Amino acid sequence: MNDFLVTASTTLGVVALAELGDKTQLVCMTLAARHPPAPVLLGAISAFALLNLLAVLFGAAVAAWLPQWLVAAAVAVLFAVFGWRAFREAGEEAADIREPDGRSVFLSAFALIFLAELGDKTQLAVAGLAGTGAALPVWIGGTLALAATSALGVWAGQTVLRRLPMYLLHRLSGGLFLLLAVIAGWRAFVAFPT
Repeated sequence: MNDFLVTASTTLGVVALAELGDKTQLVCMTLAARHPPAPVLLGAISAFALLNLLAVLFGAAVAAWLPQWLVAAAVAVLFAVFGWRAFREAGEEAADIREPDGRSVFLSAFALIFLAELGDKTQLAVAGLAGTGAALPVWIGGTLALAATSALGVWAGQTVLRRLPMYLLHRLSGGLFLLLAVIAGWRAFVAFPT
């Protein structure tokens, strides 16, 4: 039992420190400012739980199945679509904006987090830790760390960003998503085989 707690807490600490301020925490913050927090948090936690399971089971080989440029290109397209939608909503009247249901918010959060984190440093850290420790405590520690950082991002989105006017929030989130799309697009370009 002692080894279990040491492995889980070590993983929790390493992964939480690596994830603080990462793009996925910013995604959680932005989505939670515009949508109900529960589906955002559940979508993020579900994506992280699955990613950590894949990392523990297959290690770094999961990211190797798909070329890095392809994953980065998919992330770039997804972020660009969300950015475009946010800018489009910024110009609409508040009464015309249709609030998405919880299921679509959950799926959006899940897809964004899953694609953005596939092969990311925290997934590779979990895979590396699983190579030196027992799989279950590594998975639990990594998932708890990512759930906590996601919850922190959702809380910040609900408290800090929620106070901004809606049109400004849409423009800020649209700009953030487009910036992340450019970064992911650059990663796809650099990783593309020549």
